Amino acid sequence: MKSKRVVYVALISDLAIAVTKFTAATVTGSSAMISEGIHSVIDTISQVLLLWGIRKSKKRPDEKRPFGYGKELYFWSFMVSLIIFILGGCISFYEGFVRVTHPFTHDNQWWNYLVLGIALLFTAVSGVNSLRVFNRQRGDTPFWQAIRESRDPAVFIVLLGDVGDLLGLLVALAGILATNLMHDPVYDGIASMIIGLVLLAISIVLVRESWSLLMGEATSRKTVHQVIKLAEGDVAVVKIQKHFSMYLAPEEIVLQLLTVFKKTLTAVQITEAIARISERIREEYPRFKQIFIEPVAETRILRRNGRRPKRPNGSLPLRS
Repeated sequence: MKSKRVVYVALISDLAIAVTKFTAATVTGSSAMISEGIHSVIDTISQVLLLWGIRKSKKRPDEKRPFGYGKELYFWSFMVSLIIFILGGCISFYEGFVRVTHPFTHDNQWWNYLVLGIALLFTAVSGVNSLRVFNRQRGDTPFWQAIRESRDPAVFIVLLGDVGDLLGLLVALAGILATNLMHDPVYDGIASMIIGLVLLAISIVLVRESWSLLMGEATSRKTVHQVIKLAEGDVAVVKIQKHFSMYLAPEEIVLQLLTVFKKTLTAVQITEAIARISERIREEYPRFKQIFIEPVAETRILRRNGRRPKRPNGSLPLRS
């Protein structure tokens, strides 16, 4: 699973970065570096929870969960977005506020520059890897649209986490540099507060997307249109009257088609057609793991926009 590999790369990078940042923070006392260390710890915990969610989501369906455990990934992604990032943002902002109100200077500031350089290197490795996988998934879709439409939270959480890391590192570098040039530790505290705001902004985006996936998102209109076209191409089908779909996991979709079959077909022929259509859909679109095709009678919609159709004067009213 490519998203799992992305998470492993990010986990190793974030763990290494966290150790180096806290080492520098201990030596220099920089609040911006402490905030960045907290940021990296938050990212590391996030990767662990995502890996746990991926593992749980792979469990086979059972009597308790007949549709499987795919939504475990969406649940843990939501928890990462809601608790971990917001918690990290609040702690970083508070750390910066304390430093602004109670500033103090510390020696050995060159440690900060060394660690920031190492952190930028590790972040670049993780970021390039997650961006490559994300670009492969989104194709020609614009970046932010792809974030909104992505059904694989492991990839976009890691990607936005790397974006936050990069922004945080640049802010920390600016704050430490301003502190050294101006001989005023207040700038270091301000940088920490800005890092906290960056984390909070990222958490808002991730909470929104993860919550939407947890609640249940339908597959894209393009895919639905292609599936309907495929089903209606069967000799036994008159038309697809209604359709429902929902992502249970990034690679698992449940699909229901209310299908109008030809009136001349027997029950056996309809059963054979259902099996045939289901097999074709799975061959073309392997993500549709659960397919339910329900025969229905054709109905005509007489109401539009909540009103009865207009009738000529003197004619009898239409019955619904």
